[in-house]
Amino acid sequence: MSFPKKGNFFPSESRYAGGGQHLADNWFADEIASALKRSLGNARAGAKVVASWTGANEKTVKNWFAGRYGPSGEHLVALARHSDEVLGIFLAMAGREGLMVGMKLAAAEQAIEELLAAVRRLSAGDYTDPSHVATDLTVRK
Repeated sequence: MSFPKKGNFFPSESRYAGGGQHLADNWFADEIASALKRSLGNARAGAKVVASWTGANEKTVKNWFAGRYGPSGEHLVALARHSDEVLGIFLAMAGREGLMVGMKLAAAEQAIEELLAAVRRLSAGDYTDPSHVATDLTVRK
């Protein structure tokens, strides 16, 4: 008894995004590289920062910045933990952009609450020590 010859091969992989767009072979690495550059710039210090975030070798991180390779799963999680740009591009690649909008709204709400608390303290006449106001008005992206 022999096995049939048909059905024992893998079809060629179709690399299409939604809407019939063709994806480049290194689209993942390119997207992560652009997010890292937007987040940290092209400077060497950016590679050192990312290496400290992920525990990856600095040469590996430079390859991520160059778009030659993309990070592995655990490194991607560490990048998303520290960089909103990487998290945003990851959610966009997964088709979950709505989650990022919700996170940005929550951050904006928190910033507005902090600003409102600072304004209330100022209007209550509690402005003798200006150093406590500056700590409440933190700048967020």
